[in-house]
Amino acid sequence: MSIWELFVVAIGVSMDAFAIAVCKGLSVQRLERKHMVTAGLWFGGAQALMPLLGYLLGSTFADAISGVDHWLTFILLALIGLNMIRESREEADKLDDSFSAKAMFPLAIADSIDALAVGVTFAFLDVAILPAILLIGVTTFLFSVAGVKIGHQFGLRYKSRAEVAGGVILIVIGLCVVLEHTGVL
Repeated sequence: MSIWELFVVAIGVSMDAFAIAVCKGLSVQRLERKHMVTAGLWFGGAQALMPLLGYLLGSTFADAISGVDHWLTFILLALIGLNMIRESREEADKLDDSFSAKAMFPLAIADSIDALAVGVTFAFLDVAILPAILLIGVTTFLFSVAGVKIGHQFGLRYKSRAEVAGGVILIVIGLCVVLEHTGVL
């Protein structure tokens, strides 16, 4: 997987965090820099940790399924992408304005479950995991910081578009993996 493909995956998995960060930004009356940094650290940290856990899990059985790993990668990324698109059509949950660990931890974990599956696909594709999780973590941090700021300024207008874009990106990456492994690309 090239650095550009990895960057596109990082953007794709960051879109859920961006959407939640937009909602968090919308919920605060007076935006402070600490709100943006807190969201970035929680979401970026969780989005970096989960692919690592998925990679370690996937590495344990990657050899046993190497003949179909590209199809599993496609299926996982497509399911994640379709779920993101489906979630974009749902009404947003009301989020409180707290940035405490009690409020942010469950959001960060729930948001990063799809990154666990991405980590499993990284094991199948033999991706160098350290640069991958660093790129995902930093990208998610930046998107989360921007999301809180944008949410505070513009509201929920961009939430569903971000989720749709992230879902489509992940589906296209999964399709590219299948087309590369089958010799079409």
